[in-house]
Formats: sequence, structure tokens, C-alpha cells
Amino acid sequence: MSFDCQPVLKGDLVELRPLRPEDYDDLYAIAADPLIWEQHPVKNRHEEGRFQIFFREALASGGALLAIDTKTQRMIGSSRFHGYDKERSEVEIGWTFLARSHWGGMYNGQMKELMLQHAFRFVSCVVFLVGPQNLRSQRAVEKIGGVRVGSRPDTEGRDSYVYQITASAFAQR
Repeated sequence: MSFDCQPVLKGDLVELRPLRPEDYDDLYAIAADPLIWEQHPVKNRHEEGRFQIFFREALASGGALLAIDTKTQRMIGSSRFHGYDKERSEVEIGWTFLARSHWGGMYNGQMKELMLQHAFRFVSCVVFLVGPQNLRSQRAVEKIGGVRVGSRPDTEGRDSYVYQITASAFAQR
């Protein structure tokens, strides 16, 4: 069975669906908030030119998902599956951002829970690459059970911490 990088996933709070070109304006309205990116390695992603690059790469990746608040049916952010490796039985989850109105609650947790449940149908390990300065994302990944196992360069060559969650650890929580 081949890994489905763009499933439709539904929870009580969040629905995830494949990102589409027509989502640009509404998603940029969220991403234009500079505070979303203040700890991120690409701090200027709130600038439209930088976000256009991010959005084009997300569409081209074939793994980008749009996050929608199920109560309001409004988009609240996005995330992505990347780097599926059948031999290593691994996939990365990353490039996640949420509107500040949805920080600190259960939205990110449910979004990752849905993505992890889906991923563990195909792989035995999920990894997250997080910038060393991005303390907010490090805490968020740890909160969902991620364990820091080392570091490696991200797709842009920047040093990143590697967090992982194994299928067995996920099943035991």
C-alpha cells in the first residue's frame, strides 16, 4: 500500500484536506502575521514574496494539507507530510503553522493526532525537524510525544533538531 500524502482527515476541532491553489489568499491572510514566524528560521515568511515561495513549494510537495476549524469552517493554517521513505518506514511532518487565535489550545494537538494516526497506517516512525531557536515548536512536538533524537540539516540546509515518534510509542500513550 502506497503512502497517501494528501488525505482528508476529520476530527471534532480540525479538518485537514489537500491544499489547493485557490487557498492562497485566505492562507496568506493568516500567514501575514509576523508573530507566527518570530521563532522560525525563516522569520520573514509573513512577507508576501516569501510566502508565495512557501505556498508554491507546498503545492509542489504533494503533501500539503490545509487546516480548517470544524466549528466555523474557516481555515486556520496548514501542515505537510514530506520525505516518505518506504525502506526506512519513515515520514516527516512539518511546515505547520496556525493562526494565533488557535494557539495554546487543542487544535495543533488534534491536527498532529490525525496526521500521526494516518501516518502510522504506513510507517513505523514519524520525524519532525525543528529549528534550535524555535522553542514554541519544540514544546509543541514534545507535548504530543516527540522525543529529540539528534540533529540534521533541513531541506534548506539549516541545522534542525530531529524529534521522532514511533508507532509503538504512539500506541502506548
